[in-house]
Amino acid sequence: MAKRKKRILITNDDGYYTEGITKLFRALQRVADVCMVAPDREQSASSHSLTLNRPLRIHKLDSHRYTTDGTPTDCIMLAVHLLFKKRRPDMIISGINHGPNMGDDVTYSGTVAAAIEGSIIGIPSMAVSMSGYEPGMSMTRAAAFVVRILKQYDSWELDPATFLNINLPRDTGKPYRKFEFTKQGIRLYKDIIVHKKDPRGKPYYWIGGRPKWKTTKGTDFETVSRGVVSITPLRLNFTDTESLERLKEAKITI
Repeated sequence: MAKRKKRILITNDDGYYTEGITKLFRALQRVADVCMVAPDREQSASSHSLTLNRPLRIHKLDSHRYTTDGTPTDCIMLAVHLLFKKRRPDMIISGINHGPNMGDDVTYSGTVAAAIEGSIIGIPSMAVSMSGYEPGMSMTRAAAFVVRILKQYDSWELDPATFLNINLPRDTGKPYRKFEFTKQGIRLYKDIIVHKKDPRGKPYYWIGGRPKWKTTKGTDFETVSRGVVSITPLRLNFTDTESLERLKEAKITI
């Protein structure tokens, strides 16, 4: 009996029309039953937000591809509870993002948020980003690497509550071979607020700045900086267990 193909749901935060998700969709089609539900416009840094103050609309591109005017998390909710109502997807893959999602930036990322939502509802999930992406850069080899991970994923025996955050270095024209399992790094914030006035004299503000990273061995940033793919297993639970135990033992009264 032929082995059943996995049902894969893909999304992103850059928009359904971008190179990353297009190449990922085509690569996965060769090995899986793929459905795309992605935002109809860029939703970068939308984090884990849901749209609750207005209705959402879905547009069907074809039998396997849909867009919505919501966030990446909205895409997962709509897909799982509407399009996959009879049978859930076996996996959710978010990406391939045009740029990095490492360290503390995972809290802002719409790409990572889609994988978080998958982990919350018990579906194995991964977020995939190309750290060194530049406009026009090919995503074909990045998509091929994701397919290779997919073929091995079941043997890793991960709890669905754990999702993978994958960051690939820039494409050099050669297949991605080297990878390391890493821990989440730390970004040193150097953000700035640009304050200017529009042609009518009204003030406006633009959040800017460039990230700097602690180059700590074994972290996502340090690994990618060496030209190696970083695969970081993450969980949503933010509990500081060390502080929790210390506070319990302190017998504090208020």
